Amino acid sequence: MRTAGAGAVTPALAGREVRIAGWVHRRRDLGGLVFLDLRDRSGVVQASAGPGWSSPEALEAVRGVGSEDVVAVRGVVNPRPEGARNPGMATGDVEVQVAELEVLNKARTPAIPVYLPPEEELPSEKLRLRHRVLDLRRHELQAKLALRHRLLLAVRNYFDRQGFLEIETPILTKPTPEGARDFLVPSRMHRGEFFALPQSPQIYKQLLMIAGFDRYVQIARCFRDEDLRADRQPEFTQIDVEASFAGPEDIYGWCEGLMAELAEVAGLEAPIPFARLTYREAMERFGCDRPDLRYSLEIRDFTPVLGELESVILRGAVAAGGRIRGFRLEGGARLARKRILGLETAARSGGAPGLLWAKVTEDGATGPLGRFFRDDTRTRLGLEAGDLLVAAAGPDGITSSALDATRGAAIEALAPPRVTEHAWLWVTGFPVFEEAGDGSLAANHHPFVQPRPSDAHLLDSEPLAVRGLAYDLVYNGTELGSGSIRIHDAELQRRILAMLGLQPDEIAAKFGFLLEALGTGAPPHGGIALGVDRLVACFSGAGSLRDVIAFPKTTTARASFEGAPAPVAEAELAALGIGVRE
Repeated sequence: MRTAGAGAVTPALAGREVRIAGWVHRRRDLGGLVFLDLRDRSGVVQASAGPGWSSPEALEAVRGVGSEDVVAVRGVVNPRPEGARNPGMATGDVEVQVAELEVLNKARTPAIPVYLPPEEELPSEKLRLRHRVLDLRRHELQAKLALRHRLLLAVRNYFDRQGFLEIETPILTKPTPEGARDFLVPSRMHRGEFFALPQSPQIYKQLLMIAGFDRYVQIARCFRDEDLRADRQPEFTQIDVEASFAGPEDIYGWCEGLMAELAEVAGLEAPIPFARLTYREAMERFGCDRPDLRYSLEIRDFTPVLGELESVILRGAVAAGGRIRGFRLEGGARLARKRILGLETAARSGGAPGLLWAKVTEDGATGPLGRFFRDDTRTRLGLEAGDLLVAAAGPDGITSSALDATRGAAIEALAPPRVTEHAWLWVTGFPVFEEAGDGSLAANHHPFVQPRPSDAHLLDSEPLAVRGLAYDLVYNGTELGSGSIRIHDAELQRRILAMLGLQPDEIAAKFGFLLEALGTGAPPHGGIALGVDRLVACFSGAGSLRDVIAFPKTTTARASFEGAPAPVAEAELAALGIGVRE
């Protein structure tokens, strides 16, 4: 049916007869001549029908086709006339002169357009997700999914060269707490009992290390029943990696080598080695554990200077044990009041009650903070005329997240020059525990992180100060992956689970099989999980994760193109021994 793809019709085929097939991208009827842009996955090519080379039947058939009709064309490839060439098309120097056209399938009028002139906006995302099949015909989305394919192919080839085995782990698993809610699957054969869809293959890959497989990799499907954000989906894909007799430096080396190869596939840069920051450094200098290092803007501690000013808010925050931290925004005094309100809104979204600011001029300082400045305040802070000083006062737990949000808003408002286009970063030394809302301990990453040997003595006295052998990979402010060296001692693992509030019977029920396996002789091991969807989105410049997933869910966790989730008949529920209660 085809001898060439539409995008493969090049001047090298001039004078030859070809058969092409695809969708009618658009049609232009100029009276005596009719032009079709014919599209398939490989690209778009122009086909022309005219009385000099097309039969009356072929000319009539071309005039009868509409947008998105599926057609097959037989014709000769000819160079376009000099003034008719289209440099915007890869096939713009040639056309196929139609000798015969067959309509393979007529299409209804498309609910959303596949072809849009450059000046027109796309339909709303809600509408495009409802008609996903049509939306996927757009070249932009097909190119992103093609890149995804090439990246994953490179992943498999890379890890094969490093001696890793790709091993599949179960999709129907045992419910275990990993920080998010499980999707549960009722068992028909064992009424009242449930499988869970895996949040990750974490425990299975540890079991594979204990079983002696040494190096494991998997392109793994994972599931989390949690509220969605722009960078999350209920089902996602990760590059899951685990290795025995490995430390953090081994994981860094493998991942940096992988990112260098993937960046080359995508036409980007990943100069090795990547920068590193400890968790504490990242929080102190940027207010978050995934800072975007394309910009040099860093948080500064203004407490020694601003804490002396005659401000009840500032002095009260310092007296309560807090600090005054913020940014010197070079040239920020030019921002209009509306823009500064945007910075204040960002700070509130990060948890702060507000944001203090001062515009610095040749004559002094203005603004809620500027009115408290002393004669030497500007000099001591290193401020210049034209600067904007913004600050948040209070405990670091509040000001860090607020200043992270403010930093993002300031970068958007001021568009400062970038230090680099591709900012790669390892964040290391995450705490093993964090404080839950009720004051109890919760796992910062997950319950299987190996504490740093140098901090092990703090487990009982200062558990929140215990750092783990955990690390995140960050690219341009996006967390691409998270990993750690795992606990390989059964008694230490039992102790950590108990510190997280699990009772002995819970530990036995939920993790008994892991503890039993660890007790058989587990090697030191560790790994990482890299998010495929985020990686492809970053490498392709996609504005949303949904643009790099063939059939994504909406922000309300629905598949609107197929109407899922959907009700199930009572008879089917009864067979599972469950019912729906309002």
